[in-house]
Amino acid sequence: MGNGLTIVLEDEKILGRLCGVNDENLKAIEQLLEERVYSRGNEVCIESPDEGKQSLFRLIINQLKDHSSSGYLPNPGFIHALFNAKTLKNTEKYDLLKNYTITIPGSSAYVYPKNLHQALYVKGMEEHAVAFSVGPAGTGKTYLSVAHALKEILTRQRRKLILTRPVVEAGESLGFLPGDLIQKISPYLRPLYDAMEALVPFDVINRLEESRTLEIAPLAYMRGRSFQDSYVILDEAQNTTKEQMKMFLTRLGEGSKVVITGDITQIDLPNKKHSGLLHAVSLLQSIEDLHFSFFDPQDVVRNPLVQKIIHAYDAENE
Repeated sequence: MGNGLTIVLEDEKILGRLCGVNDENLKAIEQLLEERVYSRGNEVCIESPDEGKQSLFRLIINQLKDHSSSGYLPNPGFIHALFNAKTLKNTEKYDLLKNYTITIPGSSAYVYPKNLHQALYVKGMEEHAVAFSVGPAGTGKTYLSVAHALKEILTRQRRKLILTRPVVEAGESLGFLPGDLIQKISPYLRPLYDAMEALVPFDVINRLEESRTLEIAPLAYMRGRSFQDSYVILDEAQNTTKEQMKMFLTRLGEGSKVVITGDITQIDLPNKKHSGLLHAVSLLQSIEDLHFSFFDPQDVVRNPLVQKIIHAYDAENE
């Protein structure tokens, strides 16, 4: 075509993976480039005389080919990550996105880092026994930690998955909630369950619970324990005290991995300066064997409106 670019793909399997279900990947590229993108036979095409967009289209298609050849199924979320101009221009950054995709047994979903900070976070969880993740809501801290944990549990790299968080809520304590301990703590851990339910079938979660491979517990019940061959996620860590954080981190036993997530803009403690997460970040960053990931509002991957809301609140507090 004189007014566009056509790329020929000889491998039908690669073509199918690249286009996605009902051409969802091509539609994502079309939306991002704001030009018509379609497949025709064994070709993918863009209708645009703009050489810059043609070049970007070729680059995206070549990288999707590379990713698909490795056996992965790229989806629109991954394409949005690729579209980041800085990522596309930096091979090392693209390799991070490609190499740290999370594949969960028993799930049809591939979890792709959607930006460089997410890729570095997954890399940190892969390579370190203790990983901290600090940033605003919507940056994928909890979702990625749960995805990585499920991968390790379901591939039997770890024996047990333990979910915990401090119970700090205005006007209501565990004692006033109905039911036994599990029923009392479950509402506080709902975000972790939401992430699991988005990643694996419900019967997998039931099986993990029935076999006691999955355990949920309030942070206060961790004292005196030692985590052996376990994957432990401490969510909402901004609401731990210094003493609780020290207690939790010193539970780490042989063959275990600990991930701590939190948002220092949402501290519910009476005195925010007493946050165990704030203290740990300032005290422990010099220890090389620990990993720290920091997200900012630009890393929000929920509805774009969330970014604007966070910016508005940040501006008010300046």
